[in-house]
Amino acid sequence: MALIITEDCTNCDACVPVCPNDAISEGDIIYEIDPARCTECVGAEDDPQCELVCPADCIIPDPDNEETQEQLQAKYESLH
Repeated sequence: MALIITEDCTNCDACVPVCPNDAISEGDIIYEIDPARCTECVGAEDDPQCELVCPADCIIPDPDNEETQEQLQAKYESLH
């Protein structure tokens, strides 16, 4: 499943440079993750890098966008 950024985001910008898929961008109020580009770092890293660096712990799985590891891997391969 893709990840989402909750309203607890502090706009610190820590997540943007660590995303291997350029899925994170500045939104109107908080940063946003493009679900079409988010692979939870499958294909690039063992763990979602944005979650690891987020000081506000505001990046969580999107319950409305469940994807299997295989789907995430296929998405990663299509992006790269």
